[in-house]
Amino acid sequence: MDNQRNLLLAVALSGLLILGWDMAMRVFYPQASLSGQPDAVATSSEAAPAAASPAAIGGAAGGGAPVDLDAALASPERVRIDAPRLEGSINLVGARLDDIELKDHRDALGEDSRPVQLFAPQGTSGQYFAEFGFLANGQRLPDDLQWQASGTTLTTSTPVTLTHTSEDGLTYSITFSIDDNYMIDAVQSVENTGTAGAVVQPFALINRTSANASPSTFNAHSGPMGAFGDTVEYGPDYDDLAEEGSHTPAGGAPDWFGFSDIYWLSALVPTDQKDATAGFRSLGNDIYRADLIYAPQTLAPGAKISRDTRLFAGAKESVVLGDYEKSGIENFGKAIDWGWFEWFVKPMVWLLRHLYELVGNFGVAIILLTVIIRGVMFPIAQKQFASMAAMRAVQPKMKALQERYKDDKQKQQQEVMKLYKDEGINPLAGCLPILIQIPIFFALYKSLILAIEMRHKPFVLWIQDLSAPDPAKILNLFGLLPFDPPGFLGIGVLAVLLGITMWLTFRLNPTAMDPVQQQIFSFMPWILMFVMAPFAAGLLLYWVTSNLLTLAQQSYLYSKHPQLRAQAEKDKADQALADKRKG
Repeated sequence: MDNQRNLLLAVALSGLLILGWDMAMRVFYPQASLSGQPDAVATSSEAAPAAASPAAIGGAAGGGAPVDLDAALASPERVRIDAPRLEGSINLVGARLDDIELKDHRDALGEDSRPVQLFAPQGTSGQYFAEFGFLANGQRLPDDLQWQASGTTLTTSTPVTLTHTSEDGLTYSITFSIDDNYMIDAVQSVENTGTAGAVVQPFALINRTSANASPSTFNAHSGPMGAFGDTVEYGPDYDDLAEEGSHTPAGGAPDWFGFSDIYWLSALVPTDQKDATAGFRSLGNDIYRADLIYAPQTLAPGAKISRDTRLFAGAKESVVLGDYEKSGIENFGKAIDWGWFEWFVKPMVWLLRHLYELVGNFGVAIILLTVIIRGVMFPIAQKQFASMAAMRAVQPKMKALQERYKDDKQKQQQEVMKLYKDEGINPLAGCLPILIQIPIFFALYKSLILAIEMRHKPFVLWIQDLSAPDPAKILNLFGLLPFDPPGFLGIGVLAVLLGITMWLTFRLNPTAMDPVQQQIFSFMPWILMFVMAPFAAGLLLYWVTSNLLTLAQQSYLYSKHPQLRAQAEKDKADQALADKRKG
């Protein structure tokens, strides 16, 4: 009985460990402080001019009647973007990239759904854009300034330069180029063709509404984030930023920063980090901004300066982010909030991706992954059953010791431990497969909610998106009734299979339990059925497959240890007799 309590306690503590570890790591080993002030940014000018603050960038917060997206994009003052994975346009009024669609990703299931509209013009319901501008003598160029373009289409082979010459003789230019994935490069230059000196500051910003942002959860951050020095900051959340008004990262010079959703990312990447200052601010009306402002430079007549800033606007594909990191963008792969399980989650995503390439179906890939995991764990399971068989063999001796030393618990425990040692028994061996299974399960959970590679991937029949909950819900008669059951009430076919297969695995458990433990293990499968109902279908598919393999594995191992099956049947018979007597 004591061993069973220890096993139950180990399972409960393991669950608490997984749920609380991430929070504990953030408390005791935070990746970065979310408060503090940045180091002063030095300038290369002989007499360092006063720096304008990010607040000087200004910018409207939106509000008022929403603007129709198609009407906003119908303006002729636009330069088209046509790249392998991006399309859209640059607004010549204000030099804004406010129209970006992702060619390879759709808003919803079905070929007739439109591509994901990542960036949209100011005033639309999905307001989200990047802007590259200048401050001259502390004043921002007008928002409604119309720039002149050197071409009509930005492609991977044809850069486009926007230019404007002001009345005081300052010639501004922004040269845009784009690669094969999601990175746009913007080189901002200022040449003083006038007769007087000027103080100039290039800047860049990302402006977005939080109305269409992904929700931020305890294990997947959505909102402002970035890499600063050697740290990555996941935060603050939009609500916290709205309350604070502004936030200055404390980690050091910015490597990259911007806004993250579960699957999408917009980020500014300064080439000269030491010359740049980063910050986030709330503009009201659910509008937020990420600011990148370079140190001021005194530009004498005839002089010219340039600053190079890249903009990532696309999907958080782990392979693409990893390639950019290898090219020199520090910690860019951490734009996906893997958490402290990164060392385990990323190899699992890699294996799933390669299994998918092999079989062409992510559901089948998850099943194959489960088979691989159970195969790797099979020797451990054999040791578990061997330990359980040994425990059964020494039960008479243990009962004798317990009876002999029933009045001396300390001596009883010492003798029991000595018996374990003499018989070569490890009482914790039975817990090992459970302890290993917990991080595997959590890693797959993180994979399914974070890896865009699995978004909108079908399995069979009614399961068309493994990253979403099972759509075949019992309470609405599998979609026949016009309502969607909320949360844990949305029990689908996979959740029912999970409950049944888990109940069967518990039924095969040969361990004798006291009445309290019996009640817990009787209710647990059905409680988990409700708890797991809202989770991704792919996660439930993994667990159901794992339970079926466990059933097969237990049947095989029982054949190798017949004393366990005999004891299990005896325990059930004894329990049935005891229940009958109580009744």
